[in-house]
Amino acid sequence: MKFLRDALDKVKPNFEKGGKWEKFYYIYEAHETLLFAPNETTKARGVQIRDAIDMKRLMMTVIISLVPCLLFAIYNTGYQHFIAIGQPDAGIFDILLSGAIQVIPIVAVSYIAGLGIEFTFATIRKHEINEGFLVSGMLIPLVMPPDIPLWQVALATIFAVIIAKEAFGGTGMNILNVALTARAFLYFAYPSDISGDVWTYIGDANQAVAGFTGATPLSIGAQAVATGENVLASFNAYGAGWADGLFSFSNLFWGFYPGSIGATSVLMCLIGAAVLVATGAGSWKIILSVFVGAYGTGLLFNAIGANEFMLMPAHYHLVIGGLAFGAVYMATDPVSAAQTEVGKWIYGFMIGLLTVLIRVFNPAYPEGIMLAILFMNVFAPLIDYYVVNANKKRRLQRATV
Repeated sequence: MKFLRDALDKVKPNFEKGGKWEKFYYIYEAHETLLFAPNETTKARGVQIRDAIDMKRLMMTVIISLVPCLLFAIYNTGYQHFIAIGQPDAGIFDILLSGAIQVIPIVAVSYIAGLGIEFTFATIRKHEINEGFLVSGMLIPLVMPPDIPLWQVALATIFAVIIAKEAFGGTGMNILNVALTARAFLYFAYPSDISGDVWTYIGDANQAVAGFTGATPLSIGAQAVATGENVLASFNAYGAGWADGLFSFSNLFWGFYPGSIGATSVLMCLIGAAVLVATGAGSWKIILSVFVGAYGTGLLFNAIGANEFMLMPAHYHLVIGGLAFGAVYMATDPVSAAQTEVGKWIYGFMIGLLTVLIRVFNPAYPEGIMLAILFMNVFAPLIDYYVVNANKKRRLQRATV
């Protein structure tokens, strides 16, 4: 890496004060600190704490935890492609290649659009570029359907970075999860491209199948309310015409069905959760309370049984849609989530409760986890406020002065 270090040192004077590219210094500095640790030392006197954890390492830890979901996303996208054209026994290389061709451009567009906005704002405001978008840039593609037009990915990313992040002051200041803001923008601006039936294969006129759409389990559940048909029976009937056991509980857990690019596999999400919890990058209290809230609400609706969606076994709510992905990667956002320990339990539980509530009572938006997290992002500071006040009151009551 010495040649790279030498190359950066050679061009650095051009970006420093008085250099011909001085106004682009923070773009240079962002690339330099991404590749190498800063060689600066503090001049302040007094006690200092050495800690190996900084924003860069925290963001890279989350990226590493997302790798299982990304790899599975590439495989499942290719797998659904070959099922659609009647070749379920295709080789793994062909499956991965097909999936990569569809997924990688979406990831690339997300990073190019988002980092472009970050670099622009850093140049205008003359401030350092933080590593926060490294995670958002990966999360945005993983919550999109595989056939989403690339221009929509770019538009949603630009909207989310400007409105949900830069408008509030940049990394660490946003009140809404950036990736979910991007999805919410497309959800309301271009609903036909991101909700309901999702893409499984797109070919051309010379292929056996020019196009094929497949329903998600959540859209089937919503339709069951209108038809009065048992949800599990609807799952089985749809799967019989597509792939055996497509919407069985085990397959929903593994994630081999049509859906958002990286949010279908509960197993991959749990592997990522283990990484986040073990490294302290994610709160296990939030993750667990989201699942508890969703399962508890599902049990309550089972007891009420006012429609067929309510009667769906509660444990199915834990594996359909993006609940696991949202609980692990979105709800645990350290900026927009609750910060107090008690608040984390309340925050997560309410996300799980609202997710099932939206799924069951609002068939227009069958995937409730997105709206539930964004809604609770807004209320997270209020939850922390009341938790802190309650702690103060208890301490004052114990005071002897």
